[in-house]
Amino acid sequence: MIERLQADLRAARLARDSTRVGALGTLLAALQGAAKDAGGELPEAEAQAVLRRERKRRAEAAASYREGGREDQALVEEAEAALIESYLPEELDPAELESLVDAAIVETGASSARDLGAVIRLVMERSGGRADGRTVSARVRARLSR
Repeated sequence: MIERLQADLRAARLARDSTRVGALGTLLAALQGAAKDAGGELPEAEAQAVLRRERKRRAEAAASYREGGREDQALVEEAEAALIESYLPEELDPAELESLVDAAIVETGASSARDLGAVIRLVMERSGGRADGRTVSARVRARLSR
């Protein structure tokens, strides 16, 4: 992931695309910081987690700017969030996610909300980073409350 971002950052610099240069530089710094904290090579799952966190920050910042009447800054943050999205794997479609949730409930023998954590962990593990934790949590809660 870091090599891909470095290559894209070089290309953006050559193209003199200051918006992409800024966003990619920030992402690269976040990934390199996480790799340093991890003590070396950053596994792909961890890199994706860092990117998801950065995407979430941009979305929250866009909402804050919009609340403050700063539509121009909100659009910049949303553009950066979309750029980050392009580096993440495609999200699971709802049917695939439902299937994973159902299988995890059966496998863990979950029957109530107190089994929520085990089911969510299993779904997140099996989704391979292609499912949003908040969405998984909501689906598992809905399924266990039936």
